[in-house]
Amino acid sequence: MPNPLSAVLIERIGQTGPLTVADYMQAALGDPLHGYYTTRDPLGAAGDFITAPEISQIFGELIGLWVADCWDALGRPRRLKLVELGPGRGTLMADVLRTLKVAPAMLPEPWLIETSPVLRAAQRQRVEANWAESLDDVPPGPMVLIANEFLDALPVHQFQRGADGWRERLVTATADGTGLEWTAGGTLSRQDAGLPGALDAAENGAIAETRPAAMALVRAVATRLVRDGGAALFVDYGTTTSRAGDSLQAVRGHQYQDPLEAPGEADLTAHVDFAALAEEGRDAGAVVHGPTPQSLFLEALGVFVRAQVLKRGATAAQSRDIDLAVHRLTAPDQMGSLFKAMALSDPSMPPPAGFP
Repeated sequence: MPNPLSAVLIERIGQTGPLTVADYMQAALGDPLHGYYTTRDPLGAAGDFITAPEISQIFGELIGLWVADCWDALGRPRRLKLVELGPGRGTLMADVLRTLKVAPAMLPEPWLIETSPVLRAAQRQRVEANWAESLDDVPPGPMVLIANEFLDALPVHQFQRGADGWRERLVTATADGTGLEWTAGGTLSRQDAGLPGALDAAENGAIAETRPAAMALVRAVATRLVRDGGAALFVDYGTTTSRAGDSLQAVRGHQYQDPLEAPGEADLTAHVDFAALAEEGRDAGAVVHGPTPQSLFLEALGVFVRAQVLKRGATAAQSRDIDLAVHRLTAPDQMGSLFKAMALSDPSMPPPAGFP
């Protein structure tokens, strides 16, 4: 039997036809009644995944220092819009605000862009902030924006290469109407599919992804930075070049599962194409820094130095936990290589900390 959201989607498909992968992701993650992010707190050991701020306070402290460096480069404006996209439980923003006490002259104005009522409630337990549905709701002014593991959850479209061109991958109902399965749309040229020229050499059967929502977001952020001044930091997992590959994945209880199984009950994500987003930021007039591997970014900000400082007053068990956390954040076989950091800034700023 289909779960509640599957039943809704099967009925929708019967009325309007197959769904794009982007429409399916949007429903699975954001449906008001059954969506993954609207109905639960997915973080932590009891949830489905753990993000860097939940692994160690060091991550948030270093991002706080990064914000302070950007504020200094902006000429130390008395007030600064400090915006976070997809702030989870509010752990990262809490650590950042605590760290920013090293700059008492700054009056950060925290803004959390969050649509989940469950996560907003968790955030209110940790930080005093303003909440908004989108960046458009944040008043103008110099801004530093943070987005950690946000872009990967924005919907993607998928296309599969065939002998006669590309066909969009779609989600439809099974013949017996009890589940969901893959199908394909009509043939498209690479240009009509919105795919980069680098994929002209893709082999038959290859799957490629586009993320219009992320492109629009990066353009909006870059446009605002050019207009009002500031910088933005995106940390996520993905690639530094546009390439073919099916990166759509579902995670439930820290285990992978079929993306079409039990929508609304698993986290759906796909790898970030940093090359495409960097081009979008440049086109909007911003300066792009990186992407660079998370390990190099955190090392440049002092992750190993900070760990040694914390270990001075720690027990042996606490020291082991600190070492394990830093290893997870920086090791090549953990988050160190797959995760990347990329920044945008207005052209008047020097390169922000952590980037060559």
